[in-house]
Amino acid sequence: MRKKGANGQESRARLLVVAANEFAKSGYHQTKISTIVSRAGLTQPSFYLYFESKEAIFRELMEKFRSELKGLIEGSRLESGIDEAHVSGRLLGVLTGLFTFLGKDPDLTQIGFFIGNDSVIVKAEMAAMIEQNLKGEQQDGYFDRDSDMHIVAECLVGVIERLTSQQLLTGKRTPEDLARHVVSLFMHGISIYPAK
Repeated sequence: MRKKGANGQESRARLLVVAANEFAKSGYHQTKISTIVSRAGLTQPSFYLYFESKEAIFRELMEKFRSELKGLIEGSRLESGIDEAHVSGRLLGVLTGLFTFLGKDPDLTQIGFFIGNDSVIVKAEMAAMIEQNLKGEQQDGYFDRDSDMHIVAECLVGVIERLTSQQLLTGKRTPEDLARHVVSLFMHGISIYPAK
């Protein structure tokens, strides 16, 4: 039976925060329940009031990341009727929001995007949702009709993944700066020469 009330909720929340940090720092297999409870200032029996196992707490953290990411992407599709001059700005807002989400809880991002067994599936789901959004936006006339939005979505997820690990989580770049570069690259390319 789990404790009820504010103290129980606080203890459970503290376990989740400490566990996320331990998993992100040490990986799943090296993380020990004894370390989690010690850092949380709780006892090992108290851990089992809230979670059945180390796998259960890890799974909950993974699902939290997955669910929040899914909600963010599902709500990011550009609505129809945007003036062409404002499309880049709207995309900048969407990507800034995504990088902000990935940077707000680095431990959870490490678990959900990089070290969890399901992280490959999470990124595949992310690419599929982005592809669906892009295809709708393509039909609305925002993007070239000949572009393969499956490839664009896969490239975008790869760019987001790499920039998150190498620039965002290391503190080298802000979400806004990364979003600006990605929008510029995908909307305008890097060439100064016109296409032939």
